[in-house]
Amino acid sequence: MSKKYWLSWFLFMLAAMQVHAQKSVITNSYTTEQGLPHLQIERSMIFTPDDTWLYSHHASIISFKGKLIALWSNGIKDEDSPGQRVVYAVSKDFKHWSAPAVLAVPSKTNDTLNVLTAAGMYQHNGTLVAYYGEYTVHRTQTKLWAKTSTDGEHWSAPINMQVPLIPNHGPQQLNSGRLLISGNFSFPYTDDPTGLSGWKMNSFYSADLYTQDNPSAFYAPAEKNGFPPLCEGSFFQTKDNVIHMLLRVTGKGWKGKLWLTESKDNAASWSKPVETTFSDNDSKFHFGHLPDGRVYYVGIPDTLHHYDRNPLVLSVSNDGKQFNHDYVISDEIYKLKKEGLWKGGQYGYPHTIIKDGYMYIIISRQKESIEVLRFKLNQLH
Repeated sequence: MSKKYWLSWFLFMLAAMQVHAQKSVITNSYTTEQGLPHLQIERSMIFTPDDTWLYSHHASIISFKGKLIALWSNGIKDEDSPGQRVVYAVSKDFKHWSAPAVLAVPSKTNDTLNVLTAAGMYQHNGTLVAYYGEYTVHRTQTKLWAKTSTDGEHWSAPINMQVPLIPNHGPQQLNSGRLLISGNFSFPYTDDPTGLSGWKMNSFYSADLYTQDNPSAFYAPAEKNGFPPLCEGSFFQTKDNVIHMLLRVTGKGWKGKLWLTESKDNAASWSKPVETTFSDNDSKFHFGHLPDGRVYYVGIPDTLHHYDRNPLVLSVSNDGKQFNHDYVISDEIYKLKKEGLWKGGQYGYPHTIIKDGYMYIIISRQKESIEVLRFKLNQLH
């Protein structure tokens, strides 16, 4: 055979190996719940509706001045429909929670109420910041807002963050001190330590492919780039300062795997996304660091029961590559009280914090109730 043939074959095999290597950089070992250790947990139901405000989702939790504060989206009946507001509840002991109080209500566009989405919390120097996004019923005019508080119960007027996105998680601090928000495909950052100004939009997509980042804006740029619908990122940073942003794939593009984009320059630019071998049920997830420096994932890695979002699993990695220490956090079933658009999923959209030797996980239950779980970290090997 000719040298040209062998050269072509060699280049093909090299490219194949590179793709395989890219797909295997970050992976997990979850196969089935059977045989996995179940963590001993405590649970507390924060909110369950009666006959009004039947939709609850997008929850986050924070510890602030001796209180636990939960924030979530609260809709009249259906997911992300006009009139959806943002509410919060407060607890001093994990077990007893205040009734939901309203953080923000949507404004109107052409006599139709807009939609608000809870977007996480952040604190700096004794000030708590709660973020929420807003867009019209047609998924246009997307804005990110914030309110501040010094006690977790009395709030400032809305502050416009001047970026057109609905965050997936609130700001998290990088090794450099810079704050980074994980959106669907855009990852704004700021060097303002208060988290209230200087946000710069950024993405692995060309800036001319999008004008906003919300729950419907991620389809078009993905299609133009030949990607499946990539959305709802969560990241962790390793000691080499590389930021690893994992992405959910949803809709017809779902094949049970997370995708990955990375930044090696402090979130200034992002690599072309690649598919990983990390399994996923088509849901939101959350990454973080344990006190000993290991990386953890909380989410739904099961791929056998699409959209069931059960069980809720913790996976731990020693190196940020192999997530091979798995634990079942919970698999208890919640029964839906009232039907609604897209309501479902046993353990929806987890968000986590670590405080005083515990991990706290807040989730929505069938997008109807909000529950918080916790377990002692000394159960982990």
